[in-house]
Amino acid sequence: MKTFLLSIVVTGLLTPGLLLGQGVSKTGTVAATFLEIPVGASAVGMGSAFVSLANDATALYWNPAGSAWLVQSEVLAMHTSWIADTRFDYASFVLPLEDFGTVGVNFTSLNMDDMKVTTVEKPEGTGEYFSAGDLAVGVSYAHRLTDRFTIGFNAKFIQQTIWHESATAFAIDVGTIFRTDLAGGLTIGASLSNFGTPMRMSGRDARQFGMLDPTKPGTNSQIPQDIELDSWDLPLLFQIGVSTAPIKTDNYRLTISADALHPNDDYESVNLGGEFVFQEMLFLRGGYQSLFKGGQKPFGRDPEQEGGLSFGFGVSSAGFLSSATTIKFDYAFRDMGRLSNINVFSLSVRF
Repeated sequence: MKTFLLSIVVTGLLTPGLLLGQGVSKTGTVAATFLEIPVGASAVGMGSAFVSLANDATALYWNPAGSAWLVQSEVLAMHTSWIADTRFDYASFVLPLEDFGTVGVNFTSLNMDDMKVTTVEKPEGTGEYFSAGDLAVGVSYAHRLTDRFTIGFNAKFIQQTIWHESATAFAIDVGTIFRTDLAGGLTIGASLSNFGTPMRMSGRDARQFGMLDPTKPGTNSQIPQDIELDSWDLPLLFQIGVSTAPIKTDNYRLTISADALHPNDDYESVNLGGEFVFQEMLFLRGGYQSLFKGGQKPFGRDPEQEGGLSFGFGVSSAGFLSSATTIKFDYAFRDMGRLSNINVFSLSVRF
């Protein structure tokens, strides 16, 4: 516990550096960037400031430690029409096992429609089609070490494919959450995501045929050669966040949260979010993501950035039905700046 609190204090001392927007962006220098796409309409609607909350099945993505607080099993599915006519889907299942802890499984997919294979000689297509897609499958475990402190892990297999090429990797996410009695139940969360092996594309598309020595007559021109491609690291991300409920009654609750992000492939930034809940039936959310990114002014509308405003809502059957089973639908809108705006839909069932 002392080690954990010390790490929080040290990180808090370093966080002001985020506000200065210092550092160099390394965008485009990692593989499997689909792992950075935020999941869950609840989290997206709050500006992706969800690391210390992580109060549903999307905790397996945001902070595995959050699943330890769930007292019911939950299954969640999400769909997003992502940028460049791609489709992003996420599904997870969480199962609390009392004193043993909480286990879960999750699936992430990014795919696209088939595209024509074109060459210089046949710019309209060769008659062949190719596809590209990414996926990640993970298993998680979380446990309450005390009534205030939880820890969680998520191990996953990652694969990227394009036509006949593929790359695989293994990674782990780890997170902690600590609940206090300060400021209306201040909660502190921290997570490290995508710590794993590098990825390297390989396959028959990297094979070519040529001569060993074209200067010598009679040399075989069809000697097979494999092109060795470079390996690329995964998008490692460290996040620390805080959240609190300054207003809380029997009928409604207001929660605010803030996360500081330190990625290995982009500028540091801050996410802010809030949620108003009425009788655990209606949820209204809003937030702002990627504040101070690249040194931009707070809440400034920079067309060269993808961050910006987000908002959403949710409706739960908990306010209508007395059954132990709860069905919840969530929607979120996300401003992607110079890219297309995104609509996120989630459906979850607790039982």
